[in-house]
Amino acid sequence: MTDLTIKLPSIRTIVMPTEGNPYGVAFGGWLMGQMAQAGGALAAKHSKHQSVVVGANDLRFEHPVEIGDELSVYAEFIKIGRSSMTVQVEAYRRDRHEDEMMKAASGVYIFVAVDGDGKPVQVPTLN
Repeated sequence: MTDLTIKLPSIRTIVMPTEGNPYGVAFGGWLMGQMAQAGGALAAKHSKHQSVVVGANDLRFEHPVEIGDELSVYAEFIKIGRSSMTVQVEAYRRDRHEDEMMKAASGVYIFVAVDGDGKPVQVPTLN
C-alpha cells in the first residue's frame, strides 16, 4: 500500500461493543465485512455497477482491534479483468487517544461487476 499520510481511507469507523466478543476485541468476521465493504466501494465506484464479492484470499489478522479503537480501511486495485476487479485491502487500528496506527488485517478481495439481472458486465481499464 502507499503512504497512509496521503491516502484517504475507504472506511473509517469506531469499533463498538456490538462488534466485539467477550474479550473486548472485534469479531474477525465483522472485520472481514468492513474490509469487503471498503473494497466493494472502490470496485463499485470504478465499475459504475454493483460489485459483488466472489472471493477473498491471503487474509491475515496481525493485531487485535479493541472495542473503542478507530478502524481505518484502505483499498487499492491490484488487477482489473474483463468484469472482475482484484483489490488489496488493509485495515489499521488506532487507539482513539493515540496517534500511532497499527496494521490489524489485510487480504485480497475479488469483485465482479454485475448488471441489474446479476450478469457480469465489462469494467473500464485503469487509467
